[in-house]
Amino acid sequence: MKDIRPRRSALYMPGSNVRALEKAKGLAADVIIMDLEDAVAPGVKTAARDQVVAAISSGGFGRKEVVVRINGLDTPWGADDLAAAAASKASAVLIPKVSSADMIAGVSRVLDGLASPQKVWAMIETPLGVLNVREIAATAGQNSSRLDCFIIGTNDLLKETRAELDGNRTAALYWLSAIMTAGKAYGLDVLDGVYNDFKDAGGLLHESRQGRQLGMDGKTIIHPDQISIVNDVFRPSADEITAAESIIAAFELPENKGRGAITMNGRMVELLHAEMAHRTVALAKAIA
Repeated sequence: MKDIRPRRSALYMPGSNVRALEKAKGLAADVIIMDLEDAVAPGVKTAARDQVVAAISSGGFGRKEVVVRINGLDTPWGADDLAAAAASKASAVLIPKVSSADMIAGVSRVLDGLASPQKVWAMIETPLGVLNVREIAATAGQNSSRLDCFIIGTNDLLKETRAELDGNRTAALYWLSAIMTAGKAYGLDVLDGVYNDFKDAGGLLHESRQGRQLGMDGKTIIHPDQISIVNDVFRPSADEITAAESIIAAFELPENKGRGAITMNGRMVELLHAEMAHRTVALAKAIA
């Protein structure tokens, strides 16, 4: 089992807002995404890039992952954004509008050339990206790839398709499941899209629970007030941890060593359940 990092909440912070970047250091989000793309007006993108690099260099983020979302490499700012992010102490670089495996390979080659340690995260937010998501995810299995995480860009997908969402995101279920399945097939974490109405706690709770049911590892958010709800939803509950520890303990009993399935409380429990239990406990420890 690979190392587990909690990625329950990934908070976008505008790179043009120095105060927000500083505030991020004290927030309880697992991931801080310093945004140079959508949240930054064209006229201040260069200044925002410098501010993001300075904020990362100043430290103080503790165990949080700090990710820089750059502008697209087909824009006037993308190449410089990538070089600046590579030279920073960011954990990863988030690439917007990834629509092909070649985009991941190209970014990985640039980072290799810069001798940068960063991982690559990919925004899947276009219809073409959804159609090609299996091939994009498969690059994670290549030695040269740095791909580590998918983020679903539901807002852009809605814009591109002109779909309309109901309370259960019926129109988006294909995208969500396709991206999640492809990501998990190749060992990637997958983070759900944002919930836009940050004052609607009930709606955020409902959508976060749906994301967890679909298999998401966490959710991207746009406001600090959303952190606690999302963290709670994607945290193993006390009951889940207790059940997981019981399964692990049962398989470690001398009489169950080497067995593929055992009976617990009237139900059959297999090794795959033990593997799931180990992950639950590892995630709980990582959060703690």
